[in-house]
Amino acid sequence: MIRYALICDNGHDFESWFATSASFEEQAKRGFVACPACNSIRVERAIMAPHVARSDRGAKQIDARVVGQQDADVQAAPSGLVPAAAEPAPVALIGEKELAFRQMLTALHAHVAENAEHVGKRFANEALKIHHGESDSRPIYGEASLEDARMLHEEGVDFLPLPRLPGSGN
Repeated sequence: MIRYALICDNGHDFESWFATSASFEEQAKRGFVACPACNSIRVERAIMAPHVARSDRGAKQIDARVVGQQDADVQAAPSGLVPAAAEPAPVALIGEKELAFRQMLTALHAHVAENAEHVGKRFANEALKIHHGESDSRPIYGEASLEDARMLHEEGVDFLPLPRLPGSGN
């Protein structure tokens, strides 16, 4: 895979991965490569400066500057040079809105756990019993299959699926 630094005709910089240089050319020619900022399909490769490491010196890196933007985008590395691992860079995985949403979702889960009875996989049966008056009315939470959820909906049972917490296996 090749990671290209790209730039659109409006000056927005972004990156994308391609199997080969030819696949980039084909996708760009067909209008499949678009700027994520403005959706422009007039995209070109930007000048890049990849890092390579010398195998004879451990993981030290040297600069191999790109000289052109044709199919020979990357200069041939002298023998004995191998690509280096990428330098760690600061990355924002989530923005402020997403962080606030996660905090609200975590608070919702905590509120439900504190104020409702966990019935586990018996959720559908317990919800039906409460709905039909066969069991005391109380807040419950647990697990239900898609079929159980459809059945509860068809029976007129009011329930609300809880989104999973980030990092809980989804």
